[in-house]
Amino acid sequence: MASKKTQPKPKDIEFDDLVVNLCFHPVKDLIAIGSINGDVSLYSYSTEGENKLEKTFNHHKKSCRALRFSQNGENLLTASKDKSIKCSDVETGKIKNKFKSAHESAIYSMVISDRNILATGDDDGKIKLWDLRKDKAIHEFKENEEYISDMAIDSSKRTLLSTSGEGTLTAFDMRKRKMTIQSEVFDSELQCLTVVKGERKVVCGTGDGALSLFNWNEWGLNSDLFPGHPDSVECITAYNRNIVCTGSGDGIIRAVNILPNSFMGVIGEHDGFPIEGIDLTHDKTLLASCSHDQCVKFWNIQNLENLKINKKKVVKYKSKKLFSRDENFFADINKDVTQEDDEEEKDGDDDDEDESDDDDSDSDSD
Repeated sequence: MASKKTQPKPKDIEFDDLVVNLCFHPVKDLIAIGSINGDVSLYSYSTEGENKLEKTFNHHKKSCRALRFSQNGENLLTASKDKSIKCSDVETGKIKNKFKSAHESAIYSMVISDRNILATGDDDGKIKLWDLRKDKAIHEFKENEEYISDMAIDSSKRTLLSTSGEGTLTAFDMRKRKMTIQSEVFDSELQCLTVVKGERKVVCGTGDGALSLFNWNEWGLNSDLFPGHPDSVECITAYNRNIVCTGSGDGIIRAVNILPNSFMGVIGEHDGFPIEGIDLTHDKTLLASCSHDQCVKFWNIQNLENLKINKKKVVKYKSKKLFSRDENFFADINKDVTQEDDEEEKDGDDDDEDESDDDDSDSDSD
């Protein structure tokens, strides 16, 4: 059995062009990687052998900004700066459905609701809903003036959440096809979001490096603000109900515990290049990241949930000390973080006391 310091991970995948996004297959060991020239590369990855290029999709003329596998993994949906949306068969690479001029401006983000329904957001703040069985959008929302940076849909497929470059979080009712409520305009843009705590909390990454927390169905004003990232939080994904992984403009990927809010440590880094995208494998043993260094890197995180968070302690990140990209995240955790006594959580966090560090309660909420 490999030691913690030598836990296996796939080799880096290097590209000639800038990589802008990536996404793991929901079942197989496949990763889709979108580039600034519009190409999408489909690789099989392995911790024991070489990564293999399986297919290249040349369906877009400009940067492929958003890509998602369908829930069953049969299709790959891609959205581009060229304003188009394509649905491709993963096995054959052939286009099964397309919307050539899907938006009036460049598409920035995308989220899949179910087998046939998806939502896309563009640079001008417009969101459109699509049914792959139809030839045009089934609905559109225009509640923002700046780009739609990220979106998420709850498990009931009823609530669509979006963050915007103007600094707002907006909630939409998918069934009634109307906006529910929009938050106040914050001082910094909201760059990304993820759902945690069993869909009772939403965490948004901001341009000034803070994590803004919202209670579910209380979208008007955030319930908590957790600063600490020295640069913007560009992307975020939930590892489980309590832990999120963040990619920052300083080129570092961090593990963060939510309520109590604590920096756990550094997962990996891209030598100072801003993190463009991160994603977790279907078994949550690996995290992949892409950056301006034209490289996709893999990080072994299979022991992440074994770390214990003391609710009476706060973990303070030492920004001057970084892990080498060849070191495992857990090998030298005590060298990169210090713990200081802090006050217990305020009354507003009392509802999370039942979500302790018990391994059983930290099961995946997907």
